Amino acid sequence: MAERLTVTEASETYASAMRNVLPAGAGVCNTCHTFIDPQYSVCYPCLAQSEALDAVVPITYSEHIGQMHTALRAYKEEPTSAQGYPLARLTAILWRFADAHEACVARATGVESFDLVTTVPSSTPERDEERGNLRQMVEWCKPFEGRFQRVLRATGEVEPGRGFDARKYASAESLKGASVLLIDDTWVRGGHAQSAGQALLQAGAHHVGMIVIGRHFHRDWKINDDETSEDRFDALPRVFDWETCAVHGA
Repeated sequence: MAERLTVTEASETYASAMRNVLPAGAGVCNTCHTFIDPQYSVCYPCLAQSEALDAVVPITYSEHIGQMHTALRAYKEEPTSAQGYPLARLTAILWRFADAHEACVARATGVESFDLVTTVPSSTPERDEERGNLRQMVEWCKPFEGRFQRVLRATGEVEPGRGFDARKYASAESLKGASVLLIDDTWVRGGHAQSAGQALLQAGAHHVGMIVIGRHFHRDWKINDDETSEDRFDALPRVFDWETCAVHGA
């Protein structure tokens, strides 16, 4: 890692901005774990698109224009050959979380373990070739050693955007019967992730689970007449607990 930090030390860099993601239940989306009105079970974006993922497990909430959000945007601009500041530290966060909780994600997905690990591509072939930092991040993570494959490619058949489209990605190989762990940096509305999950299923994957670093949210989003996302976020414990996750023990 940059500056010869340990994974534990590097993963603490953004700890002040990190908050543990709540388990699904009253007031929390059953799919993406965002804050919702307790009278609903899923948020509107998740309700409006195909459900291709057996489990989605964000590591932390990511406040719009907050420290985590800024880091998740900045790392994409770093040279893929360099372990720059955000890239190295986000790698440490993913590494540490996967080391502690991949088994939790597998249980939530309905499998004992994952056969392979892959990433959500960018939305266009050109952009995906230019920006390989997410793939680099996963390749550096020791918990995924020997299992990472660049399976999916953007097809270029649909207009760039965040919405779900089953034609957005395609697999270069058969995944018949495989259990796949999908990795992404940010979940905003879930269109890219669900499109990638659908492509994996179409290639024959049996189960697909997902780890995403940041579940993006806006503080001023009105959940209902009485609450905003700011209210929910600020009520969370300010110390990030690495020993638990949104599906821990489920």
